[in-house]
Amino acid sequence: MGLSTHVLDTMHGTPATGMAVELHRMQGADGSTPVLVKRFTLNADGRNPGGPLYDTASLKKGTYRLVFDVAAYFRARGVQLPDPPFLDRVALDFGVADTAQHYHVPLLASPWSYSTYRGS
Repeated sequence: MGLSTHVLDTMHGTPATGMAVELHRMQGADGSTPVLVKRFTLNADGRNPGGPLYDTASLKKGTYRLVFDVAAYFRARGVQLPDPPFLDRVALDFGVADTAQHYHVPLLASPWSYSTYRGS
């Protein structure tokens, strides 16, 4: 199944339609250099409109980073945020150890908090 993500707006109780997201693959000798793989905007269900970010055949073992543009999303929804916002861009680094398994990385976000877990 590869790699997928899903974002829910916990302030409004809806999918985070329109949130901008970036996917990076971490590279370099120490694995600390992010290399942009793709940028996308979440659809009405809070997911990548193109489906999985990687299919099983394309997913490689290693470390990845998803970056969610949380502040811009909430500003676009009309939420008054301080300057600077408490949360701006949320970056999640995660490892893929077994490419035969599905890696689903959901984000639950508000202007003041977020949580994630390895989903199914």
